[in-house]
Amino acid sequence: MKIGILVSGRGSNMEALIHACQDGRIDGQAVVVISDRAEAGALEIARQLGVEARFMDPKSHDSREAFDRSLVDALKEAGVELVCLAGYMKLVTQAFIDAFAGRIVNIHPSLLPSFPGLCAQQQALEYGCKVTGCTVHLVELAMDSGPILMQATVPILDDDTEQSLSERLLVEEHRLYVEAVSLLASHRFTLEGRRARTDLR
Repeated sequence: MKIGILVSGRGSNMEALIHACQDGRIDGQAVVVISDRAEAGALEIARQLGVEARFMDPKSHDSREAFDRSLVDALKEAGVELVCLAGYMKLVTQAFIDAFAGRIVNIHPSLLPSFPGLCAQQQALEYGCKVTGCTVHLVELAMDSGPILMQATVPILDDDTEQSLSERLLVEEHRLYVEAVSLLASHRFTLEGRRARTDLR
């Protein structure tokens, strides 16, 4: 399966996915990485790993929809079959979702539906949670709202800060995202309504 990865920042989840494709843990190939930010560190990491990486400027388009149509064209030109959001900080439009219906996946650093949006780790700390985690989900129009594919839990320690919690969460994110994309690439998820069932064979 040909995989396209959208990024906005440092790209640690992107790097985990590319390595997993290259060492066979994912039955797929990362064919292109696209960022909406020219300064994203993920672009250079992708190039070092031998993956085409490009910046596409949202400001050069008249609207979010126009930008997403250009993004769709670039992904389809690369033959992309599955789109992975890896720290991509823009909300996608309906035009983008329609172009890759059921084939856009994201990872979020909380146990959705709790704490969607930005600063999920800090939200969990401020709420006083004892446990948080990360969620791999399909992407719908509403932010962090799509069907949940997989989740992993991480305990919140009494002395945790946002940074220490984020660092422990990131270890689980890398593991879980690779596992979920591996199952997606092997067509081992089925949806029954909003419930995803896994065929582990």
